[in-house]
Amino acid sequence: MQKNYYPTIGLEIHAELKTQTKMFCACKNDPDEEKPNVNICPVCMAHPGALPVINKKAVENVIKVGLAVDGKIADFTEFDRKNYFYPDIPKGYQISQYKFPIVFGGHLADFDITRVHLEEDTANNKHDRGDFSLIDFNRAGVPLMELVTEPHTFDGADEAGKGATKFAKELQLILWYLGVSEANMEKGEMRVEANISVSTDKKVLGTKVEVKNLNSFRSVERAIKYEIDRMTELLEKGKGAEIAQETRGWDESKQKTFSQRKKEGSADYRYFPDPDLPKLKLYEAFDLKKMKKELPELPEDKRLRYKKDYGIKDEDTEVYINNPVLGTWFELVIKELKEKKELIQLASNYIKNDIAGLVNTVLVEGTTKYPNPKNFAKLVNMNFNKEINSAVAKKLLGNLVTFDENVENLAKEEGLLQISDEKILKQIAERIIDANLKVVADYKGGKEQALMSLVGQIMKETKGSANPAVTKQILIDLLK
Repeated sequence: MQKNYYPTIGLEIHAELKTQTKMFCACKNDPDEEKPNVNICPVCMAHPGALPVINKKAVENVIKVGLAVDGKIADFTEFDRKNYFYPDIPKGYQISQYKFPIVFGGHLADFDITRVHLEEDTANNKHDRGDFSLIDFNRAGVPLMELVTEPHTFDGADEAGKGATKFAKELQLILWYLGVSEANMEKGEMRVEANISVSTDKKVLGTKVEVKNLNSFRSVERAIKYEIDRMTELLEKGKGAEIAQETRGWDESKQKTFSQRKKEGSADYRYFPDPDLPKLKLYEAFDLKKMKKELPELPEDKRLRYKKDYGIKDEDTEVYINNPVLGTWFELVIKELKEKKELIQLASNYIKNDIAGLVNTVLVEGTTKYPNPKNFAKLVNMNFNKEINSAVAKKLLGNLVTFDENVENLAKEEGLLQISDEKILKQIAERIIDANLKVVADYKGGKEQALMSLVGQIMKETKGSANPAVTKQILIDLLK
């Protein structure tokens, strides 16, 4: 009988924090530095006698994350030494947190959160020199936030991969909105590790495998799916004992995981409190109530507001949420439109269907990426109030994006204001009818499409400013 297999996923996500200096020294925290080993000092290089000093801003950033995910901020916290010997750890230990992290608990995107703690990043190994490697210590000591989730059980490999990716994306958004991290996965500023197990019983966890350093959302989803399928196949063969508790890597070119080393336990790291760093009383050092109150509007709150107050489509909302620059501009447009629901919905349609494409195709150096919100809001109002029709509005959008011209003045100068005066349109229609007797004959012969040909010619003559509905009715009346 076919068994049901239940994958369980736990995530560990590291994010480099955006601070001016490193975690325990005054060296510059610059992820864009290209020259190796320039942002270093005796502290981050572990010279004898050099003493670390805690970066308060980094602690504050982790507290903000904790508040944003509804975690509990610890009153007491301390730093520990995590002992292991890799070339990218100059001290022979990493300053991290073990028993007393800054944040306990919380919830985000279907996952419960175990903890959020603070540590220092490692140096960067360079393996591009052929038969030997070099180390760049610019990254050594950069403040690094680690978030650990509780294991979450899914109903299948696809659901597990998508669920984990959704969590990672939502966390990245929160880091952006809080302004605590750039979280650029391509630069290694955010790294995802997945703890994966598969079981035939939802209440019992299988053997855990950790897949390390997944550096894109696509890799997160594909690595989890591959690993679940690999482990399920072993269980199907009755060789469950062959699923080793280990650390595996992800080979992007081969689209498969590979064994790296046996998985260490916490005892292997021989944690103990760092004697060079003071204990922290966070409730005394920070005004947590004020920090909570000053949090910006977070992605989920924005989703609810856009849906409730403006009736914006979910897919449109995600565009604004995932593009902070566009989202900020859209908020300015909302303000200019006096938060009127129908106007905002119309503006959103133009932004998604026209502005986004125009920005990508006509943008050149020195032009405005997004037009002045007040000017764009004026265009929306003019279209809504039937001063210009949709065809003219789309035409004016090009000028708006490229040159940020005043749309009202341009519409007047170019004669694009919508013509709804029946007397004027009737005169134009009579001229078009006289000049197109064959098309008129086709229409009277039953070809309905011929009427739209006449409407199109009137629109062309008026540069698209004729009211289409009024124009069509005038033609119908004249051709009876």
